[in-house]
Amino acid sequence: MDRRDFVKTSGWSVLGLAAAGSLLGCGSQDSKRIPAEARERFAKMRDIRIWWGDVHNHCNVTYGHGDLVDALAAAREQLDFCSVTPHAMWPDMPHYDDPGMEWVMNYHREAFARLRRGGFEKYVQMMREWNDPERFLTFISYECHSMEHGDHVALCRDYDTPLVECESVPDLKEKLRGRRVYVTPHHMGYITGFRGYNWAAFKDGDEMTPFVEMFSRHGLAETDMGDYDYLHDMGPRAYEGSVQYGLEQGHKFGLMCSTDQHAGYPGSYGDGRIGVFAPELDKDSLWEAMGKRHVMGVTGDKIKIDFGINGVCGGDVVKAPGKRRIFVNVEAQNYIDYVDVVKNTGVISRLDGPFVAEMPQGDTVRAKVKIDFGWNRETEYVHWLGDVVLSEGRIRDLQTCFRGAAFTSPQPGETAFKTRVNKVLSKDERNVRLEMYSSKNPNTMTPATQGILLDVEMPLDATITTNFNGKSFSHSLRELLQGSRAHFMRGWLSEAIRFNRAAPESAFLAGAFFTDDKPERDTDYYYVRVRQRDGQWAWSSPIWVER
Repeated sequence: MDRRDFVKTSGWSVLGLAAAGSLLGCGSQDSKRIPAEARERFAKMRDIRIWWGDVHNHCNVTYGHGDLVDALAAAREQLDFCSVTPHAMWPDMPHYDDPGMEWVMNYHREAFARLRRGGFEKYVQMMREWNDPERFLTFISYECHSMEHGDHVALCRDYDTPLVECESVPDLKEKLRGRRVYVTPHHMGYITGFRGYNWAAFKDGDEMTPFVEMFSRHGLAETDMGDYDYLHDMGPRAYEGSVQYGLEQGHKFGLMCSTDQHAGYPGSYGDGRIGVFAPELDKDSLWEAMGKRHVMGVTGDKIKIDFGINGVCGGDVVKAPGKRRIFVNVEAQNYIDYVDVVKNTGVISRLDGPFVAEMPQGDTVRAKVKIDFGWNRETEYVHWLGDVVLSEGRIRDLQTCFRGAAFTSPQPGETAFKTRVNKVLSKDERNVRLEMYSSKNPNTMTPATQGILLDVEMPLDATITTNFNGKSFSHSLRELLQGSRAHFMRGWLSEAIRFNRAAPESAFLAGAFFTDDKPERDTDYYYVRVRQRDGQWAWSSPIWVER
């Protein structure tokens, strides 16, 4: 069956790629095709913002790499809010006679002890000092490991939240109940009983767990199949801890991602980020939105999803015994591969992106261009210092794609290292000055490149030029819309720059409005997932529809 036939028979009233406009407003010449209800939703969305953060990551406060001050400096370069997370406790830690396992247990015990010998107070003070209202917000948190219930992060609204002792995750929640704390499971897909999530402990209506961390460096726990398998030595991915398993049990929870990065780099690109729908960057606004499950998750690119059913949004519950009017609006950051609407355990509709987009027309066109830096062969870091310059037009938006080191847990004999913070030194409508550090890709499947993503408006024959480390390379937007271009800095096997294929609006904007009139259960759940052609993903929180 042709993909276009699949779209038609799946029930899409397709607004088409680029016809729906961006998340913050329609602005499309095809807006007359959009039903009145959808246009009204567009108008309401103009005042809604998505704020991006990482609420679960680590540095050397307990075990991990990199100082806290560098971690926060890195986070501020590409996030709106952040919590760096000390490892704090493991009440059901197993005991082994194996000397290798004893080393693992010892580094946990030593880390927990350091935190209690004044480390927690110093950590809280540093997080408080870095909080910058309306620019970069910080939350404190700490992690509880559990063989029985799975690992959880206690995310705290208030800096005076105590570091409590507990006998289990349910006991941790009881000790913190009454305070503004969310206790969130992560790396859920491990085997239950071996630090995978135990859905038997999930209590619907418990305001302390409004969402779960579905993706991080550990992998993707949407289900037991698909991208981002679990490869850590903690074991393989299994269905019993997955998000799909929990949804099939009838539980209600939002979906988000965070990095679980152990190298002092919150928001490390490709490792997971949380998006929160809130009207302003304010701790109370974010906290209220998180409590309502108004969250989403991305692997790296800040893909925007507006998803609604009968006037409510992701995370909500609505009663609709008959028709469910479903609205989806996506602004991706690269070529859209597909947009799925998942209902219960099936994909009820799919909207495909173009394999190759047509060349846009006009004096000035909008496109998204990602530029990557790295591929160095040597073990030492390459220091990049220079500019990206537009000859004409303007930069509408800049997103950073900065990565931390590819560590997940300590290994015997590792030495500590200092985090190299990538920075945007300055920017205006035509120029971005950058300082970055790229390392050797650890293998052919794990990138260690750095990058930026430009949302530009410019003439097709205007150029984008990189000036770094004494070398300049330049390409027109027309060239980049035709395909990617790449250059070695010092000849073959040296570090390189890649201008990725530019994505025009027809490739990164998508929208649709359709009706589902076939209830399957007393309560059906729906959510949206978006895959880009470059492998970056995004997920909305579910909407539950009751008969």
